[in-house]
Amino acid sequence: MTDLLFWLDIFGIIVFALSGALMAGRYQLDPFGVVVLAAVTAVGGGTIRDIILNTPVFWVEKTYYLWVICVTAVLTIAFIRRPKRIPKRFLLIADAFGLALFAVVGTEKALGLGAPISAAIVLGTITAVAGGMIRDVLCNVIPMILRQEIYATAAMLGSGLYAILIAWQVSDTLAIIFAVAGALILRLAAIYWQVSLPAFQIVEKESKP
Repeated sequence: MTDLLFWLDIFGIIVFALSGALMAGRYQLDPFGVVVLAAVTAVGGGTIRDIILNTPVFWVEKTYYLWVICVTAVLTIAFIRRPKRIPKRFLLIADAFGLALFAVVGTEKALGLGAPISAAIVLGTITAVAGGMIRDVLCNVIPMILRQEIYATAAMLGSGLYAILIAWQVSDTLAIIFAVAGALILRLAAIYWQVSLPAFQIVEKESKP
């Protein structure tokens, strides 16, 4: 992992932990609940990715990730005392940054461990969306990945861009920048203009009496 990707990974952990902590605040969880929700949001996707790749889980091997999560959760509790006053869009924007960063981080790790491009894109997407999905399920909210919102699509775009640019032998730095920017721009545009995918709906005919 390059230095740039390492710091982006740390930033992604902070952003997703913040996203989980803010969600915990909206549902008035206790401090332990805040830390738990911050943790599952930050490391849930990467944990699933590492288990699939049959490699040591990253936060078990490098425990400083846990300290980053705990510090983020504690600072959120200390400085954000009224989460309901925070605009919902702020949570979505924080989540969007984490989504874009983790899509690229997950894809890079999968490619580095020899996964084919198609599998690396899937694993990058899982890294980006699974933590938020677990967070939403714990809060009894329909996960964003299952709604009409452009969410997983943005993660797939970032993962795909990174994998393709690396395959074309573009430098790591440029590949990271373009991939993160692509995923982030798509997700933020969807939030700003409220763009969504069409819903799949089965309309059943009413039976005649």
